[in-house]
Parts: sequence; structure tokens; C-alpha cells
Amino acid sequence: MSTQAIHIIGIDLGKNWFHLVGMDEKGKPLLRKKLNRTQLAEFATTASTCIVVMESSPGSQYWGRKFQNAGHTVRVIPAQFVKPYLKSNKNDFNDAEAIAEAASRGTMRTVPLKTTDQLEMQAMHRVRQRLIVERTALVNQMRALLLEHGIVIPVGRALFARALPRILEAVDNALSPRMRQLLYRSRQRWLALDDEIDIASVEIHQIAKESELCRLVSTVPGVGPIVSSALIAAVGNGQAFGKARDMAAWLGLVPRQYSTGGKSNLGSISKRGNGYLRMLVIQGARALMSHMKRDQSRMEQWLHEIERRSHPHVALIALANKIVWICWKVLTGGENYRPFPYESINA
Repeated sequence: MSTQAIHIIGIDLGKNWFHLVGMDEKGKPLLRKKLNRTQLAEFATTASTCIVVMESSPGSQYWGRKFQNAGHTVRVIPAQFVKPYLKSNKNDFNDAEAIAEAASRGTMRTVPLKTTDQLEMQAMHRVRQRLIVERTALVNQMRALLLEHGIVIPVGRALFARALPRILEAVDNALSPRMRQLLYRSRQRWLALDDEIDIASVEIHQIAKESELCRLVSTVPGVGPIVSSALIAAVGNGQAFGKARDMAAWLGLVPRQYSTGGKSNLGSISKRGNGYLRMLVIQGARALMSHMKRDQSRMEQWLHEIERRSHPHVALIALANKIVWICWKVLTGGENYRPFPYESINA
């Protein structure tokens, strides 16, 4: 079948099989195909150029670049925005049709395609975070095992690391030789995880040092190599957001809203978007609150006023929100962050 009349194609992605539904400009389905990986790659180069849409999922970035390189206009939609357009029973062709119909809405939000550098930075962060989670789980398990034998360890990974050799060498506790050997092997795995995390951290620092965008964002207070590289991996140059608040809202740092009948109700932060990046930004804001000197810039003075009338946690989120706003301005403006002295406010 000719694809000349097709205006938009929705693709339901899979590992080995892909379901396509093509529609004309009025939304009438004209094409239904089931293709494997080889056939889909060939289809990308032979089909007439049109709008190609897929859900954001593993593989969407790869196939998005494939179709983009072939001259198509690619749109990647978050899965939660596709669900309302699914009609009748759920199957692969209905999913593909819902994807195409959702993308035909003029106000539909899309996910920008990432560059290879962004994907590599994102992969480094995901591997590093997995190692940190694995290390935390291992340490907690060792604590629980010792607690079953009446041995209590003070809170803190560093304190545990210092106390463990003494516990393993002591002869007056209830640990059997088998249990001591088990804890020793767990400690060796812990040390190996420490080394892997350090290697990943060094690589991320090197990537941040070589990236011009990371260098720009690192000039913002509260943003270091880890935060800057994670931010660039997620948002690139920030051009996908029309204003700074949009990026803060995408990251879930604005109040959750439930308004009706002209009455506006604001709750806690929405916690949408990238939870890992939000955690890093909040950690950076917490470190900034602990170390900033309150009498030297407009930001410090602004935070002081927030803290006087709000809970410390509210001030923390407000500072994280402001950091994201400044990062957007730095990225889109292409200039380093320049703090304003407090005196300039009253000038």
C-alpha cells in the first residue's frame, strides 16, 4: 500500500515485533502493519516522510533517531498521555492507533530525542545509582544479621565500616566461624561496590568537565558535576521548555493543584518527572543552605526571608525550585551565572 496519503503513523514498540497504524489528516486509519526489527528499519527509509509517533519506553530513543535520520518528524509521548485515547480492548494495534490519535492533538506534550552524549551520561548515572542502592541494601542486611546476634551498630556507613573489623576479630561475641566468614565476604562485596561507585563518579566528573553545557550549569550555586551532568542528560540545552517554571514543573518542584469552582487548592509538590534528578537537585539545595553566607547575595537574603515565615522543608524546596529556574536561564542564555550583591536590591 502507498504511504503517500498517510499523515501520521503510531508505532507500538516491542522487543522484536512492532505494530504500526497510519492515519490521514482527518484521523482515518489507512495502514495497519506488523513488522519485525529488520522490516521496521527498512520501512523507515522507504516510507514517505510523515509524522512518526511512539510512546516513551526502552527503544524509543533508538527508533526515534532511525526515523529522524530518514527525514521523518518524530514525536515521543509519555505513556500516561496515551492511555485516555485507547478505545475498546487493549491490544497492540489499538495501542498504536491511540498513540497516533494522541499525537494529533495540538497541545500534546512530547519528549525530545536525546543525543548520544546524553544517553551515555544517563547510562552512567543509572549504573552509579544502582550500585549505590545495592550497597545500601547490603549494609542494611549486614546490620540486620548482626542485630540477630545481639550486636548493635551505630547509625552511619562510615561508623559501621570502622566497627566491623573489631566485631569480626572479637572472641567474646556470639558469632560462629561460619557467620564471621559470611560477614567477611559481604564486607569484600561492599568494598568492591565502593570501588565501582568511585570509578563511575570519576567518569561522570570527567564528562562534566568536558561538556560546555555542564560547565555552564556548574556555575549555579548548589550545582556540582553530578547534578549538572544528570540535568544535561535529562533536558539537554533546555530549549524544550518555554520558560523556567515549565522545567521546574516537569521536575515536580511545584505544588500539586486541585482547583474547581473558582477555588484554587495547592498541596505538596507534585513529584512528577525524573525522581532521581529531583533528588539530586534537592540534595544540592540542602548543601547550599548549610554553607551559604546569608549576607552576600540576593539569593541568600531571599532565602533568609523565606525561612523566617515558612517551615525549613518549604524553604528547601523553594531553593531547589529557584536553582532549577536559574539553570534554565543559564542554559538558554548561554552565559555563566552571575550573583547579584544584596546592595543592588535597594539601589
